[in-house]
Amino acid sequence: MSTLKALLHALGGDGGAYRRSLGPALRGPAQWTMLFTKKSLIEDGFTGFRPIDELESMRIPQGPGIFVILRPADFEPIFLSKSTAGTFKKKDPSLKREVLESEWIPDASVLYIGKASAGSQGNRGLRKQIQEFLDYGRGRPTVVWDARLIWQLRDALDLIIAWKELPASEVNGAEAAYHVGFVAAHGRLPFANLVQARAKK
Repeated sequence: MSTLKALLHALGGDGGAYRRSLGPALRGPAQWTMLFTKKSLIEDGFTGFRPIDELESMRIPQGPGIFVILRPADFEPIFLSKSTAGTFKKKDPSLKREVLESEWIPDASVLYIGKASAGSQGNRGLRKQIQEFLDYGRGRPTVVWDARLIWQLRDALDLIIAWKELPASEVNGAEAAYHVGFVAAHGRLPFANLVQARAKK
């Protein structure tokens, strides 16, 4: 059984049991606790692992799936006073330094877990979603609001992106399950995830 399937199984099959902090009854068997390191992500089927500054969009698969942002082993957070991300609907994406410091998890490699759905027309997916995420960091007003904390890191371009293709029907449940698994491992959501995903029934 894969880590993702085990997480879904521990949540009742569809990733539908959530809380920002989990009790032992919701965590599932201890052997299925995912460590959320590069090694464990590779074992779970993630590929890519490219620094943002070196990422070639044509190498990103077009299908739906999950993508993660990781920090390199020697990465130290230096927070900018103003985000490089675009302003969406006149909202400033910048947060105060003390908020950023409180969200940072020193022992976590993964900084963000996001999804790339197929979209209502079936023409979205990982390549389009990740490209929008990168464009947002360059100041374009695209809708990737949940990940905005990434772009208040001075060395954001050194961060690493990895992805995992999934059938469109599994993406929502997978995102929710990975969020729950991360909370089980670290006690809270990744640095740049401000809202816990919930699988749509």
